[in-house]
Amino acid sequence: MSRVTSKLQVTVPKTIADRLGIRPGDDLTWEPVGGTILVIPKRSSGLALAASARLALFDAASARQEKRNRRAEHAASHAHRGWTREELYDRAGSR
Repeated sequence: MSRVTSKLQVTVPKTIADRLGIRPGDDLTWEPVGGTILVIPKRSSGLALAASARLALFDAASARQEKRNRRAEHAASHAHRGWTREELYDRAGSR
């Protein structure tokens, strides 16, 4: 729920802004409809990316994530704890 300030300003809830792609500086149109208000975000066609551009960005991000995952797996497999599993069994002795 939003509250109207003394300057008649209203905050758009983050979940709604994220869902509709509303960002700081975007223009909104306010339309009275009966007893309610319809808020319409202005869509700028110049900032929208084509599907091929979005796909290229997604592929690049996926490649970066795969590289990070491989690096993390490599680091985990070479992590030295100062002891080995075999040493633990040797230290405990037989029961």
